[in-house]
Amino acid sequence: MMTMNDQELQFKERILVVDDEPDLLRLLTRTLPRDLDCEVLTATSGEQAMQALQEETVDLVLLDMKMPGMDGLDVLERIRADYPWLTVIMMTAHGCIELAVQAMRKGAYDFITKPFDHDALVFSVEKALERSRLIRENLHLQRRLKGEKSFQNIVGKSPAMQRVFDALQMVADSDLTVLITGESGTGKDLVARAIHNLSRRKDGPFVAVNCPTVPENILESELFGYRKGAFTHATQNKMGLFQEAHRGTLFLDEIGDISTSIQTKLLRVLQEKTIKPLGDTKDIRVDVRVVASTNRNLQEKMRTGEFREDLYYRLNVVPIEMPPLRERREDIPLLVDHFLKIHGKELNRPSKTVSPELMDLFLRHDWEGNVRELENTIMRGILFAPGEEILPEHVGFSDGSLPCSLLGEEAIHDLPYREAKEEVLRRFNTAYIERLLSMTDGNVTQAARMCGLERQALQQVMRRFNIRADKFRAKPTEG
Repeated sequence: MMTMNDQELQFKERILVVDDEPDLLRLLTRTLPRDLDCEVLTATSGEQAMQALQEETVDLVLLDMKMPGMDGLDVLERIRADYPWLTVIMMTAHGCIELAVQAMRKGAYDFITKPFDHDALVFSVEKALERSRLIRENLHLQRRLKGEKSFQNIVGKSPAMQRVFDALQMVADSDLTVLITGESGTGKDLVARAIHNLSRRKDGPFVAVNCPTVPENILESELFGYRKGAFTHATQNKMGLFQEAHRGTLFLDEIGDISTSIQTKLLRVLQEKTIKPLGDTKDIRVDVRVVASTNRNLQEKMRTGEFREDLYYRLNVVPIEMPPLRERREDIPLLVDHFLKIHGKELNRPSKTVSPELMDLFLRHDWEGNVRELENTIMRGILFAPGEEILPEHVGFSDGSLPCSLLGEEAIHDLPYREAKEEVLRRFNTAYIERLLSMTDGNVTQAARMCGLERQALQQVMRRFNIRADKFRAKPTEG
């Protein structure tokens, strides 16, 4: 039985061609090594192919659909059962395309039709080998890292994440201001907390504020505090977040969304290390390290006058850029394993695994929502998979993409733009949030945690689209 071990990391990749036509085998044995710098093994039947896989290490199988004895579909099913990581391309005549599509549903990576164009064949094989290489490296990495702890709860061993870890270790033990940039869902909040935990301030408070979720007229008083009588309803003194974070770290999440008036006051704090609560006449000195994050292009906002240039340079003393998940695909299996373990326990579910087909889709998916989207997908799989293995249909993946259409069944293209946009938003929010509430039995707090929103923000969206949580709560039994 072929196994995946460290010795498989060989110099030349190996392709097994399975076909009962000797002329085709001779042609591919001669041409593929020349174009792809690979080794080619051959088998003239399904039985020979399965024997070869037991004896040899192979990266890719080119498998003919029609053969005497075991046909291509039979061989494919055996390969998927015994070697689920192995990439398979089906070869089929023009009249058998329906069978080829059936083979794709059973786990084949691609299919090519005979007689095939050689350049098209080489292109398809190159893509398949890239996929094989990625899966092989992922499996090797998982074995090598088995039992190792993640770095400050941040999972990743890709070169991009190693650069992040190196930057964290260099900057953490200083008091320099750090600006963390990156798309939503890349883990900027984890990096901010890691900076605090690795610093000499680790025994002090870590105070985080999500700037966009706090209304502008409240954010100033939240950050700097106020004195009794400063405005209507100010019936007592209130300490601001800068004072709460004294001798610790203040994390300003999504700082690119704050108003220019707040930017001006924040710049003064960074320059002078003092704050002035609303209604107070005296400055108060604070000892706070500031870490900020944003998913916005601050340089573009500076050009349009929406963000102060002097504040940007005060914040951007040490920049750390978080890579999107699509640029660190080799970390996906590690993240999947991590989320399966932590959320399986949290959701009180038995241990589960991700099927090879679903892992293949994960590796090819673009993950616009990054690590947060992957985490939420795994949580859905843990909840919805009835058995030990999570399949694509359990998490809403079909043919490599999410099957939900924002446009729905009814055409909206005849509507004016604003009405069409509002209708798309209504359909998306209703379907997405009601699914979350169904999964959590109407628990809004848990639903908010699963989708990455603050509870109040989720409730605000629910009110806007008239979504009621009580519809999803279990009714008490009578009697």
